[in-house]
Amino acid sequence: MKRKIWDLYAPIYSRAMRAEERSYAFLYRRIPKLVRAKEVLELATGPGVLAKRIAPVTERMLATDYSEGMIAEAKKGACPKNLRFEVADALSLPYADASFDAVIIVNALHLLPEPEFALREIARVLRPDGILIAPNFVKKRERFVDCCWEAVLRLVGVRFEHQWTAGEYLAFFRDNGWEPLFYKEMQARMPFLYVECGRS
Repeated sequence: MKRKIWDLYAPIYSRAMRAEERSYAFLYRRIPKLVRAKEVLELATGPGVLAKRIAPVTERMLATDYSEGMIAEAKKGACPKNLRFEVADALSLPYADASFDAVIIVNALHLLPEPEFALREIARVLRPDGILIAPNFVKKRERFVDCCWEAVLRLVGVRFEHQWTAGEYLAFFRDNGWEPLFYKEMQARMPFLYVECGRS
């Protein structure tokens, strides 16, 4: 997907996220418990909504996106002192091996033509006992509202490269050297599967 699409979408993305506040409440409650006092990397942070919520409990948090427009939006407003925003590509991370205790990537793997490359980079920068937190949209049954929402996204240039079911998404991790440790199906504008993984 072209970077300029996300750059253009960046100014309205925060407002779109606010509509999902109730659906994402579980993430806001659970993730801080997992990353407390840890060094954390977030990929595809968008406007930094999640990063700003969880950074205060971390030792250090680096939130990245490959869209300069998204990072510009993320830097607006109040920001915890231990949080830094940077432009970075999840497929080629400019960080040393074993740099982080936790990596977070929310609703982004399905947008990548070859998401296994992102998993390899995550494995490289994650410490051996680290955790990957990767909630992602999944396909359940064909629902009219889901089809409409996907159609709207396609109109603005957002294309889903993968449409995994929950089972297929878990298998994707296992096939690429990860073991799902905890997962939970969630209902938002589109259904998603919350997943925590360790390396197998």
